[in-house]
Amino acid sequence: MLDTSLQAAPVRKRPFGQNYAFVVVAVIFLALLASAGLRATPGVLMLPLQGAFGWDVGVISSSAAVGIFLYGLAGPFAAAVMQRFGIRRTVLGALVLMSVSTGMSYFMTAPWQLFMSWGLLSGIGSGAVANVLGATIVNRWFTTNRGLVMGLLTASTATGTLIFMPGLAALVAWGGWKPVVLTVAACCAALVPLVYFLVPERPASVGLRSFGSAHDDQPAPPAVGNPFTSAISNLVRAAQTRAFWFLFATFFICGFTTNGLVGTHLIAFCGDHGIVEVQAASLLALMGFFDLFGTTLSGWLTDRFDPRKLLFFYYGLRGLSLIYLPYSDFSLVSLSVFAVFYGLDWIATVPPTVRIANEAFGDKNAPLVFGWVVAGHQLGAACAAFLAGFVRSAQGDYLQAFIIAGATGIVAAVLSLMIGRRPAQPVLAAA
Repeated sequence: MLDTSLQAAPVRKRPFGQNYAFVVVAVIFLALLASAGLRATPGVLMLPLQGAFGWDVGVISSSAAVGIFLYGLAGPFAAAVMQRFGIRRTVLGALVLMSVSTGMSYFMTAPWQLFMSWGLLSGIGSGAVANVLGATIVNRWFTTNRGLVMGLLTASTATGTLIFMPGLAALVAWGGWKPVVLTVAACCAALVPLVYFLVPERPASVGLRSFGSAHDDQPAPPAVGNPFTSAISNLVRAAQTRAFWFLFATFFICGFTTNGLVGTHLIAFCGDHGIVEVQAASLLALMGFFDLFGTTLSGWLTDRFDPRKLLFFYYGLRGLSLIYLPYSDFSLVSLSVFAVFYGLDWIATVPPTVRIANEAFGDKNAPLVFGWVVAGHQLGAACAAFLAGFVRSAQGDYLQAFIIAGATGIVAAVLSLMIGRRPAQPVLAAA
């Protein structure tokens, strides 16, 4: 059966000509921003849920770990569903699921309901609106400047932190945790009409070609069959290459050292040192602000330099910064230095990783393979979220968790240089 999104239909022209690709990027940026804000919210809810229900930090961080893991695991399957049923349908369904699941948590009274709403359902929904979506949009709508655009879309994660965290922390201080979940649900719901009206399936759907292309695009035949089988078969083929396992390992460490540890536990870590929640959330916002520039710059650099050397630089600096933090004096100056230094590197690893995946697996298969690499990222993040919570509960502080994470960053820097080089694909295939 043909994908109805590719069947003949009247072509509805859009404004801005070939530059309409940037309208699509803007809407997807907002969707990624909301997804990132949703995934960052458990870090804000950690302390208020403890106060409201008496739940242990290990219980709350375990539910966050489930959501983080599913956020990554859903990626490759979401990429296959996009190929089978279309980008717009997939994103619309994901946004509705995110809105409903977080909104329903308003009524939760037991830990299993926290696991269902902020763990299982929101994890699956946000996983479809994540880096794999950005990679699919870039491969489908752009022929040139892919690294730069991927950097911009990746930076939406940082911008989500920048916009959401201080505001959500202020909401907690004002009215507790319930206004927070309603705000996140409303933001996800507000994006549904934007995606429906402004995001066509592909450039040819509105009489355009991909940005930078000198000829009309020739889309690949529509995907058929079970998308879950397609995702698994791509994993089996990719797993036979060394490039996949190096990318998987380094991205596992990327997740272990970012949203799993810092994104989930930094506010609680600062709380151990007498720093109130709103001030700690402002540190995450400062990281987000500087990562907006760092990741965009990383995309620009990825178009021009060896992505393996960039990854070596990024992971090495990140590891050193995490080892430094527990030994700082937690003054305003030292924490600000950490936030700026760490923020520039927060997710700058994504554009180089996407470029390596495109080189190794081709434009058509790269989003699916990258989805599995992102699953590794979120598996690492889930492990860090759980491990740090366990260490904090068992030992009373986060020292060992941050030292271990810093050491893994150094390991990832070395692994990055071991990824073999392949020439870029000579022929661009539509995603």
